[in-house]
Amino acid sequence: MNLWFRLLLMLFRRPWRKPTGPLDTTVVRMRVWPLDLDLNRHVTNGRYFTLADVGRMDYVLRSGAYKVALRNRAVPIVGDVWGKFRRELKLFEAFEVHTRLLGWDEKWTFMEHRFLSQGRVVGVVMMRGLFRSAQGTIAPGEFIRALGLAEHSPAMPEWLSAWSQSCDDMSLGLREEESARTVD
Repeated sequence: MNLWFRLLLMLFRRPWRKPTGPLDTTVVRMRVWPLDLDLNRHVTNGRYFTLADVGRMDYVLRSGAYKVALRNRAVPIVGDVWGKFRRELKLFEAFEVHTRLLGWDEKWTFMEHRFLSQGRVVGVVMMRGLFRSAQGTIAPGEFIRALGLAEHSPAMPEWLSAWSQSCDDMSLGLREEESARTVD
């Protein structure tokens, strides 16, 4: 099933879904459709990232983050994603995407998308992103304060901080490669 149809369905259901707090978990229920499958007849690795987008959009709408973004004329930017696949999802299998905000630092906001089927975690997608306006990146603390939370992030797991640092290291390495090519 096409991402656009899933997004429209999620938006159609929105009036009947209650708002949620910024640190609460949102749940979107879905089903595996033929266009979600790869040649092995299970959900493709890349589709998990696309389905996480639907969960993230539901979270942004229900938590009120979209209101803060509109006030700042900001758009969401995904910086990095990482996936862990534990079990396959097969054709017509029902599943849920549980989305929650894990925390933030000076630049990034960190979200988790857990894919559950029959009570088991079948996959996890981690995302670090930010909101950017014409004036530049909106500091996560400022954005979070506008959502009614304290600027101080909840404690994040050590592995999440290490992953974020590895993403920063990779970005730095790519910038160094590009600048070395332009000097030559």
